[in-house]
Amino acid sequence: MVVAQRFGAEHRILVTGGAGFVPSHLVDALIARGCTVVAVDNFVTGSKENVAHLADHPRFTLVEADVSEGLPEHHPAIAERFDAIMHLASPASPTDFASLPIEILRVGSLATLHLLDRAVADRARFLLASTSEAYGDPQVHPQVETYWGNVNPIGVRSVYDEAKRFAEASTMAYHRYHGLDVGIVRIFNTYGPRMRPDDGRAIPTFITQALRGEPLTVHGTGSQTRSICYVSDLVRGILLLLDSTETGPINCGTEHEVSMRELAETIAALTGSRSQVSYITRTADDPEMRRPDLTLARERLGYEPEVAPADGLRRTIEHFSQRLAG
Repeated sequence: MVVAQRFGAEHRILVTGGAGFVPSHLVDALIARGCTVVAVDNFVTGSKENVAHLADHPRFTLVEADVSEGLPEHHPAIAERFDAIMHLASPASPTDFASLPIEILRVGSLATLHLLDRAVADRARFLLASTSEAYGDPQVHPQVETYWGNVNPIGVRSVYDEAKRFAEASTMAYHRYHGLDVGIVRIFNTYGPRMRPDDGRAIPTFITQALRGEPLTVHGTGSQTRSICYVSDLVRGILLLLDSTETGPINCGTEHEVSMRELAETIAALTGSRSQVSYITRTADDPEMRRPDLTLARERLGYEPEVAPADGLRRTIEHFSQRLAG
């Protein structure tokens, strides 16, 4: 299936969390299409550096605000109607689950409701960035969109898992009750330039440790798996969903499943580091395995990931090398 481009020149798009890792790459892609983009971020985990290259772009506006408190309607860039609202704001790394739990819950609940109300008012397409964390520690492998998940609702990770599940439920309620045009994408483990070196996720942690000659800290035995997706592949999948009339949820990621031990060893080899793997205590509710079933994405969107893991990791390592050197 081929999805025709629906949003481009003459369209105004709001991206929440727009200075974050994935959203900033999405902003770049939307600008390249000719869209006018308004990015909203409170910089709790996002960085102005990620969009600094767009500071003087005539079709880009960065607004500092906490979307959990609602959009700053008085701002001229916010006051004008949007054709699409893309909700990607949320701290999303394991370290954030413990340090920013209330912020995560608020942005998944209050912010989602505020933005859905605005989408109804603007008659805009609403796209929610959900997560593979909705599946929890899955008992079905690979994970299909019809699987309801295995989530500990009171665990440390639950603030993120349940916030996204609430956001999905809210999105579907507005779709059914208001007839709102919506799309839900469930994002699997993504990596690439602009990740925070200290965000606690495996790839930036391993790369930073390898470049510094430090032990690569693997949780548990390292047998747990993730399917890693380079950020450009994810962004392409998100845009395919945006352009479509699909509601979702639809998985987006890759089927390249790798153990954490293997991932650490691969990164050590690619960096030329002599760092050794060091095993540390595994965190609570850490999923044992994670791999998306991409059947829906292929059939409904024509999605196919393109970047080989070795190529994506090399690009990411180069980015971190320059950043650490700087």
